[in-house]
Amino acid sequence: MRRRDFFVSLAGAAAGMLRPVALNAQPSSKIWRVGVLETTSMELNAPNFDAFRQSLRDLGYVEGKNIVIEYRSAEGRAERFVDLAADLLRVNVDVIVTRGTPAVLAAKSATTTTPIVMAAMGEPLMVVSSLAHPGGNITGLSGYATDLEAKRAQLIKELLPGAIRIAGLYNMGNPLFPPQWNELQAAAQKLKVEPQLLDVRKQADLAPAFDAATAKHASAVMVGVDALTQENRALIAELAASHRLPAIYVSKEYVDAGGLVAYGPSYPDLYRRAGIYIDKIFRGASPAELPVEQPTKFELIVNLRAAKALGLTIPPTLLATADEVIE
Repeated sequence: MRRRDFFVSLAGAAAGMLRPVALNAQPSSKIWRVGVLETTSMELNAPNFDAFRQSLRDLGYVEGKNIVIEYRSAEGRAERFVDLAADLLRVNVDVIVTRGTPAVLAAKSATTTTPIVMAAMGEPLMVVSSLAHPGGNITGLSGYATDLEAKRAQLIKELLPGAIRIAGLYNMGNPLFPPQWNELQAAAQKLKVEPQLLDVRKQADLAPAFDAATAKHASAVMVGVDALTQENRALIAELAASHRLPAIYVSKEYVDAGGLVAYGPSYPDLYRRAGIYIDKIFRGASPAELPVEQPTKFELIVNLRAAKALGLTIPPTLLATADEVIE
Protein backbone atom coordinates (compact mmCIF):
# COMPACT_ATOMS: atom_id res chain seq x y z
CA MET A 1 0.00 0.00 0.00
CA ARG A 2 1.38 3.39 -0.98
CA ARG A 3 -0.53 6.05 0.90
CA ARG A 4 0.97 8.94 -1.08
CA ASP A 5 -0.13 7.48 -4.43
CA PHE A 6 -3.60 6.78 -3.10
CA PHE A 7 -4.00 10.30 -1.72
CA VAL A 8 -2.80 11.89 -4.96
CA SER A 9 -5.37 9.98 -6.99
CA LEU A 10 -8.16 11.12 -4.69
CA ALA A 11 -7.00 14.70 -4.62
CA GLY A 12 -6.91 14.73 -8.41
CA ALA A 13 -10.62 13.97 -8.47
CA ALA A 14 -11.45 16.97 -6.29
CA ALA A 15 -13.34 19.83 -7.87
CA GLY A 16 -10.65 22.29 -6.72
CA MET A 17 -10.35 23.73 -3.27
CA LEU A 18 -11.87 27.12 -2.59
CA ARG A 19 -9.34 29.75 -1.60
CA PRO A 20 -9.89 32.36 1.10
CA VAL A 21 -10.63 35.87 -0.08
CA ALA A 22 -7.82 38.29 0.75
CA LEU A 23 -8.21 39.81 4.18
CA ASN A 24 -7.93 43.34 2.80
CA ALA A 25 -11.52 42.91 1.57
CA GLN A 26 -13.12 42.89 4.98
CA PRO A 27 -16.68 41.66 5.66
CA SER A 28 -19.39 44.29 5.94
CA SER A 29 -20.47 45.83 9.25
CA LYS A 30 -23.48 43.50 9.38
CA ILE A 31 -23.62 41.04 12.27
CA TRP A 32 -24.00 37.66 10.58
CA ARG A 33 -25.78 34.75 12.25
CA VAL A 34 -24.46 31.26 11.51
CA GLY A 35 -26.62 28.30 12.48
CA VAL A 36 -24.89 24.99 13.13
CA LEU A 37 -26.73 21.64 12.99
CA GLU A 38 -24.40 19.18 14.67
CA THR A 39 -24.47 15.53 15.62
CA THR A 40 -22.77 15.99 19.00
CA SER A 41 -22.04 18.59 21.64
CA MET A 42 -19.54 21.39 21.12
CA GLU A 43 -17.25 19.67 23.63
CA LEU A 44 -17.19 16.35 21.76
CA ASN A 45 -16.87 18.19 18.46
CA ALA A 46 -14.08 20.49 19.65
CA PRO A 47 -11.29 19.61 17.15
CA ASN A 48 -13.61 20.17 14.19
CA PHE A 49 -15.44 23.19 15.53
CA ASP A 50 -12.22 24.86 16.65
CA ALA A 51 -10.95 24.56 13.07
CA PHE A 52 -14.19 26.07 11.80
CA ARG A 53 -13.98 29.01 14.19
CA GLN A 54 -10.33 29.63 13.35
CA SER A 55 -11.17 29.66 9.66
CA LEU A 56 -13.78 32.35 10.24
CA ARG A 57 -11.37 34.38 12.38
CA ASP A 58 -8.75 34.17 9.64
CA LEU A 59 -11.33 35.61 7.25
CA GLY A 60 -12.10 38.57 9.51
CA TYR A 61 -15.13 37.31 11.46
CA VAL A 62 -15.05 37.85 15.22
CA GLU A 63 -17.69 36.27 17.45
CA GLY A 64 -19.63 38.91 19.33
CA LYS A 65 -18.48 41.62 16.97
CA ASN A 66 -19.59 40.78 13.42
CA ILE A 67 -20.72 37.17 13.73
CA VAL A 68 -22.88 35.09 16.07
CA ILE A 69 -22.85 31.29 16.02
CA GLU A 70 -26.01 29.42 17.01
CA TYR A 71 -24.92 25.85 17.80
CA ARG A 72 -27.55 23.09 17.97
CA SER A 73 -26.63 19.49 18.80
CA ALA A 74 -28.76 16.41 18.14
CA GLU A 75 -26.78 14.65 20.90
CA GLY A 76 -26.61 11.46 18.88
CA ARG A 77 -30.33 11.34 18.03
CA ALA A 78 -30.86 12.16 14.38
CA GLU A 79 -34.63 12.46 14.82
CA ARG A 80 -34.00 15.77 16.63
CA PHE A 81 -32.64 17.50 13.52
CA VAL A 82 -36.07 18.51 12.19
CA ASP A 83 -36.91 20.52 15.32
CA LEU A 84 -33.39 21.92 15.58
CA ALA A 85 -33.46 23.14 11.98
CA ALA A 86 -36.79 24.86 12.61
CA ASP A 87 -35.33 26.49 15.72
CA LEU A 88 -32.40 27.92 13.74
CA LEU A 89 -34.79 29.46 11.23
CA ARG A 90 -36.78 31.03 14.07
CA VAL A 91 -33.68 32.93 15.18
CA ASN A 92 -33.13 34.14 11.59
CA VAL A 93 -29.74 32.65 10.81
CA ASP A 94 -28.11 33.77 7.55
CA VAL A 95 -26.65 30.34 6.79
CA ILE A 96 -26.92 26.81 8.20
CA VAL A 97 -23.88 24.55 8.54
CA THR A 98 -24.57 20.81 8.71
CA ARG A 99 -22.69 17.59 9.29
CA GLY A 100 -24.04 14.29 8.01
CA THR A 101 -26.96 13.16 5.90
CA PRO A 102 -29.85 13.46 8.41
CA ALA A 103 -28.81 17.02 9.32
CA VAL A 104 -28.72 18.31 5.75
CA LEU A 105 -31.96 16.51 4.87
CA ALA A 106 -33.66 18.19 7.82
CA ALA A 107 -32.28 21.59 6.81
CA LYS A 108 -33.32 21.05 3.19
CA SER A 109 -36.87 20.22 4.28
CA ALA A 110 -36.97 23.30 6.50
CA THR A 111 -35.86 25.91 3.93
CA THR A 112 -35.33 26.43 0.22
CA THR A 113 -33.94 29.95 0.62
CA THR A 114 -31.49 30.06 3.53
CA PRO A 115 -28.06 28.91 2.30
CA ILE A 116 -26.91 25.52 3.64
CA VAL A 117 -23.22 24.59 3.81
CA MET A 118 -22.37 20.92 4.31
CA ALA A 119 -19.25 20.63 6.46
CA ALA A 120 -19.26 16.95 5.50
CA MET A 121 -21.78 14.64 3.83
CA GLY A 122 -21.14 11.12 2.63
CA GLU A 123 -23.37 11.25 -0.47
CA PRO A 124 -23.92 14.90 -1.58
CA LEU A 125 -25.81 13.87 -4.72
CA MET A 126 -28.71 12.97 -2.43
CA VAL A 127 -29.35 16.71 -2.00
CA VAL A 128 -27.75 18.57 -4.94
CA SER A 129 -28.30 18.38 -8.69
CA SER A 130 -24.59 17.94 -9.43
CA LEU A 131 -21.28 18.49 -7.70
CA ALA A 132 -20.20 21.15 -10.19
CA HIS A 133 -23.51 23.05 -10.16
CA PRO A 134 -25.51 22.25 -6.99
CA GLY A 135 -28.43 24.27 -8.31
CA GLY A 136 -30.28 25.08 -5.08
CA ASN A 137 -29.51 26.54 -1.67
CA ILE A 138 -27.09 23.76 -0.68
CA THR A 139 -23.35 23.44 -1.25
CA GLY A 140 -20.29 22.41 0.75
CA LEU A 141 -18.05 19.41 1.14
CA SER A 142 -18.27 15.68 0.60
CA GLY A 143 -17.12 13.39 3.40
CA TYR A 144 -16.26 10.72 0.80
CA ALA A 145 -17.58 8.10 3.23
CA THR A 146 -18.87 5.43 0.86
CA ASP A 147 -15.97 5.68 -1.57
CA LEU A 148 -13.42 4.71 1.09
CA GLU A 149 -15.22 1.69 2.50
CA ALA A 150 -13.30 -0.73 0.27
CA LYS A 151 -10.04 0.89 1.33
CA ARG A 152 -10.89 0.42 4.99
CA ALA A 153 -11.74 -3.25 4.37
CA GLN A 154 -8.37 -3.62 2.65
CA LEU A 155 -6.67 -2.11 5.70
CA ILE A 156 -8.37 -4.69 7.92
CA LYS A 157 -7.01 -7.44 5.69
CA GLU A 158 -3.54 -5.92 5.95
CA LEU A 159 -3.86 -5.73 9.72
CA LEU A 160 -5.41 -9.20 9.98
CA PRO A 161 -4.34 -11.37 7.01
CA GLY A 162 -6.31 -14.29 8.42
CA ALA A 163 -9.59 -12.37 8.70
CA ILE A 164 -12.61 -14.43 7.66
CA ARG A 165 -15.54 -12.14 8.51
CA ILE A 166 -15.84 -8.34 8.62
CA ALA A 167 -18.85 -6.81 10.39
CA GLY A 168 -20.22 -3.41 9.41
CA LEU A 169 -21.67 -1.41 12.32
CA TYR A 170 -24.15 0.79 10.44
CA ASN A 171 -27.31 2.69 11.27
CA MET A 172 -29.41 1.50 8.34
CA GLY A 173 -32.06 4.10 9.23
CA ASN A 174 -29.59 6.70 7.93
CA PRO A 175 -29.80 6.96 4.10
CA LEU A 176 -26.00 7.08 3.96
CA PHE A 177 -25.49 3.50 5.10
CA PRO A 178 -27.26 1.24 2.58
CA PRO A 179 -24.72 2.34 -0.09
CA GLN A 180 -21.89 1.75 2.39
CA TRP A 181 -23.17 -1.72 3.18
CA ASN A 182 -23.24 -2.46 -0.56
CA GLU A 183 -19.63 -1.28 -0.81
CA LEU A 184 -18.58 -3.47 2.10
CA GLN A 185 -20.26 -6.52 0.56
CA ALA A 186 -18.49 -5.93 -2.75
CA ALA A 187 -15.14 -5.41 -1.01
CA ALA A 188 -15.63 -8.52 1.12
CA GLN A 189 -16.20 -10.63 -1.97
CA LYS A 190 -12.94 -9.41 -3.52
CA LEU A 191 -11.04 -10.00 -0.28
CA LYS A 192 -12.63 -13.44 0.14
CA VAL A 193 -14.15 -12.67 3.53
CA GLU A 194 -17.73 -12.82 4.76
CA PRO A 195 -19.60 -9.54 5.46
CA GLN A 196 -21.89 -9.23 8.48
CA LEU A 197 -24.38 -6.42 8.98
CA LEU A 198 -24.80 -4.97 12.48
CA ASP A 199 -27.77 -2.60 12.18
CA VAL A 200 -27.79 -0.13 15.08
CA ARG A 201 -30.45 2.58 15.44
CA LYS A 202 -30.00 3.65 19.07
CA GLN A 203 -27.51 3.41 21.92
CA ALA A 204 -29.21 0.30 23.34
CA ASP A 205 -28.43 -1.54 20.08
CA LEU A 206 -24.66 -1.19 20.41
CA ALA A 207 -23.85 -3.84 23.02
CA PRO A 208 -26.10 -6.51 21.40
CA ALA A 209 -24.46 -5.71 18.06
CA PHE A 210 -21.01 -6.53 19.42
CA ASP A 211 -22.43 -9.68 21.03
CA ALA A 212 -23.75 -10.69 17.60
CA ALA A 213 -20.38 -10.04 15.99
CA THR A 214 -18.65 -12.21 18.58
CA ALA A 215 -21.25 -14.98 18.21
CA LYS A 216 -20.59 -15.08 14.45
CA HIS A 217 -16.81 -15.05 15.02
CA ALA A 218 -16.27 -11.75 13.23
CA SER A 219 -12.60 -10.94 12.76
CA ALA A 220 -13.07 -7.17 12.85
CA VAL A 221 -15.66 -4.39 12.78
CA MET A 222 -15.96 -1.40 10.47
CA VAL A 223 -17.74 1.43 12.28
CA GLY A 224 -19.80 3.85 10.21
CA VAL A 225 -19.80 7.53 11.09
CA ASP A 226 -23.09 9.21 12.03
CA ALA A 227 -24.75 10.94 14.97
CA LEU A 228 -25.25 7.69 16.89
CA THR A 229 -21.67 6.44 16.63
CA GLN A 230 -20.12 9.88 17.13
CA GLU A 231 -22.05 10.49 20.33
CA ASN A 232 -21.19 7.00 21.61
CA ARG A 233 -17.67 6.63 20.26
CA ALA A 234 -16.08 6.03 23.68
CA LEU A 235 -18.67 3.31 24.42
CA ILE A 236 -18.03 1.71 21.03
CA ALA A 237 -14.27 1.65 21.67
CA GLU A 238 -14.92 0.04 25.07
CA LEU A 239 -17.21 -2.58 23.54
CA ALA A 240 -14.68 -3.39 20.83
CA ALA A 241 -11.95 -3.80 23.47
CA SER A 242 -14.07 -5.92 25.82
CA HIS A 243 -15.12 -8.20 22.93
CA ARG A 244 -11.51 -8.26 21.70
CA LEU A 245 -12.62 -7.13 18.27
CA PRO A 246 -10.30 -4.92 16.21
CA ALA A 247 -12.29 -2.01 14.78
CA ILE A 248 -11.56 0.52 12.05
CA TYR A 249 -13.19 3.94 12.02
CA VAL A 250 -13.71 6.82 9.61
CA SER A 251 -12.13 9.67 11.56
CA LYS A 252 -9.52 10.49 14.19
CA GLU A 253 -12.10 11.43 16.83
CA TYR A 254 -12.86 7.71 17.30
CA VAL A 255 -9.20 6.82 17.85
CA ASP A 256 -8.89 9.71 20.31
CA ALA A 257 -11.72 8.01 22.22
CA GLY A 258 -9.76 4.73 22.40
CA GLY A 259 -10.38 3.19 18.99
CA LEU A 260 -7.75 1.12 17.17
CA VAL A 261 -7.39 2.52 13.62
CA ALA A 262 -9.04 5.29 11.62
CA TYR A 263 -8.76 6.07 7.94
CA GLY A 264 -10.62 8.84 6.17
CA PRO A 265 -10.68 12.53 5.39
CA SER A 266 -9.40 15.08 7.87
CA TYR A 267 -12.61 16.48 9.35
CA PRO A 268 -10.90 19.54 10.87
CA ASP A 269 -9.73 20.37 7.34
CA LEU A 270 -13.28 19.98 5.99
CA TYR A 271 -14.61 22.29 8.71
CA ARG A 272 -11.88 24.82 7.95
CA ARG A 273 -12.96 24.83 4.31
CA ALA A 274 -16.63 25.16 5.34
CA GLY A 275 -15.68 28.53 6.83
CA ILE A 276 -14.42 29.59 3.39
CA TYR A 277 -17.75 28.68 1.83
CA ILE A 278 -19.56 30.82 4.39
CA ASP A 279 -17.33 33.77 3.62
CA LYS A 280 -18.01 33.37 -0.11
CA ILE A 281 -21.77 33.32 0.53
CA PHE A 282 -21.65 36.36 2.82
CA ARG A 283 -19.83 38.21 0.07
CA GLY A 284 -22.62 37.50 -2.42
CA ALA A 285 -21.86 34.10 -3.97
CA SER A 286 -24.84 31.84 -4.67
CA PRO A 287 -24.76 28.32 -3.18
CA ALA A 288 -26.26 27.12 -6.47
CA GLU A 289 -23.02 28.02 -8.25
CA LEU A 290 -20.45 27.03 -5.61
CA PRO A 291 -19.23 23.51 -6.50
CA VAL A 292 -19.42 20.76 -3.90
CA GLU A 293 -15.82 19.76 -3.24
CA GLN A 294 -14.14 16.51 -2.28
CA PRO A 295 -11.69 16.07 0.60
CA THR A 296 -8.08 16.79 -0.29
CA LYS A 297 -6.48 15.74 3.00
CA PHE A 298 -6.71 12.16 4.27
CA GLU A 299 -5.25 10.61 7.39
CA LEU A 300 -4.42 7.17 8.74
CA ILE A 301 -4.29 7.07 12.56
CA VAL A 302 -3.04 4.05 14.54
CA ASN A 303 -3.46 3.56 18.29
CA LEU A 304 -0.68 1.29 19.57
CA ARG A 305 -2.14 1.28 23.08
CA ALA A 306 -5.37 -0.21 21.75
CA ALA A 307 -3.40 -2.69 19.64
CA LYS A 308 -1.40 -3.83 22.67
CA ALA A 309 -4.59 -4.34 24.69
CA LEU A 310 -5.91 -6.57 21.88
CA GLY A 311 -2.64 -8.46 21.59
CA LEU A 312 -2.16 -7.20 18.03
CA THR A 313 1.08 -6.37 16.29
CA ILE A 314 0.63 -3.59 13.75
CA PRO A 315 2.47 -4.47 10.51
CA PRO A 316 5.52 -2.24 9.93
CA THR A 317 4.20 -1.32 6.47
CA LEU A 318 1.02 0.06 8.06
CA LEU A 319 2.96 2.02 10.67
CA ALA A 320 5.22 3.44 7.97
CA THR A 321 2.26 4.94 6.12
CA ALA A 322 0.43 6.23 9.23
CA ASP A 323 0.01 9.98 9.60
CA GLU A 324 -0.16 9.67 13.37
CA VAL A 325 0.73 6.87 15.76
CA ILE A 326 -0.57 7.02 19.33
CA GLU A 327 2.06 5.33 21.52
